[in-house]
Amino acid sequence: MISNREIPKHADLQPYNFAVAGHDGTLCDPEGELFIKPCVQQEIDFYEKAFKDHPAFADLMPEYLGTLVLNDASDVHDIEEQIPAAVEHMTQHFKEEAVRMAKQHVADVAAAEAAKAAAETQPKDNIKWKPNKSRKIATDKSVVLENAAYGFKRPNILDAKLGQRLWADDAPLEKRQRFDEITKVTTNGSHGFRIAGMRVYKGGDNPEEWDQEGYKVYNKDHGRLVVNKDNIVQEIGKFIFNPRANIDEDLGRAVAEAFVNDLKRVEQVLASSETRMYSASLLFTFEGDGDALREAIEQQTPTTPPKEATKKEPIPLASRVDSGIVMDGDGEIILPTGHGAGLNGVIEGDVKVLELAGDDEDDDEDFASLPKIYSLKLIDFAHATWVPGQGPDENSLFGVRSLIKIFEELAE
Repeated sequence: MISNREIPKHADLQPYNFAVAGHDGTLCDPEGELFIKPCVQQEIDFYEKAFKDHPAFADLMPEYLGTLVLNDASDVHDIEEQIPAAVEHMTQHFKEEAVRMAKQHVADVAAAEAAKAAAETQPKDNIKWKPNKSRKIATDKSVVLENAAYGFKRPNILDAKLGQRLWADDAPLEKRQRFDEITKVTTNGSHGFRIAGMRVYKGGDNPEEWDQEGYKVYNKDHGRLVVNKDNIVQEIGKFIFNPRANIDEDLGRAVAEAFVNDLKRVEQVLASSETRMYSASLLFTFEGDGDALREAIEQQTPTTPPKEATKKEPIPLASRVDSGIVMDGDGEIILPTGHGAGLNGVIEGDVKVLELAGDDEDDDEDFASLPKIYSLKLIDFAHATWVPGQGPDENSLFGVRSLIKIFEELAE
């Protein structure tokens, strides 16, 4: 299981190439199972509070494994003293690279602190805010998370940035004005979210636009300049339906229905939580290779139903099933009956249903070894806080509810 993994040494990390939005500097371990992202202390505090006191909310987040602190290690000997258990797995080159990168991070932090100290001498509304064009965050901390793209053959990824208001209370006036303008001219205003980035295997109509791995990448400008309130459904449809990758209408509708189920769970949890999140995102991931997607569904569909099904006695789906997508005896996709009937509802008829319920550790390992079908995670908490007594985060909920309506339409 991922929770048993050791946090890797920094020198073993590699650039993460599946990020579709956010800051530069994200990394992954050599196996691709962990995601390491530079962060501020506020984000760490939000994760730790969620996993300590709010288990339902934590279930919406990537699995949190801890933090890496990139300190000013003066030489390789210091690295060896700090992580002796991992030293034998590190080459000399890796150790030297860790020292170099740690020193660079410390320099970045020092520069950021100096700029912050200078800014604090001015009234907040007079602070001159400059957009971070480098996309790098100056910090000595990184959060270590489960990689949402791990376990897929060709992950399709969509980052939906939530909220009409995108700035936190401590934002300078110029930043507030800039972000309010973004809201005004994008679907953040009309729908409470916008597409911050999208990566689709064999996406679009022109193969010349694919990257070397066969992906069509839609950057932040696509969500700001191309997507609008009139075409938002069709644009998200490009993420789901893709004949070039053998994802036909039936398969695409099943994926959309699975996301509806999870989105309703997100809505329920956020409506019962007291938080304020600004510029947080929902990260949609599913298997973008249609053949691999069908194979994954087949592997999660038992050859024999757990009990005989009839129209009079519907089969309940197990609570730990990875998706609400199942196949009949002919290998055809079976769509859940009605929106929201997938994960927590029932499917009628003679269908095969995955049944993995139980607390046995072997069951957990078997479930984790299956190829992944889809994932929906709430991410990016640099400007998130817990606000006891102030009620739910309606700013984020507006976007979630808009997404539910859109994916329900795509599932029809």
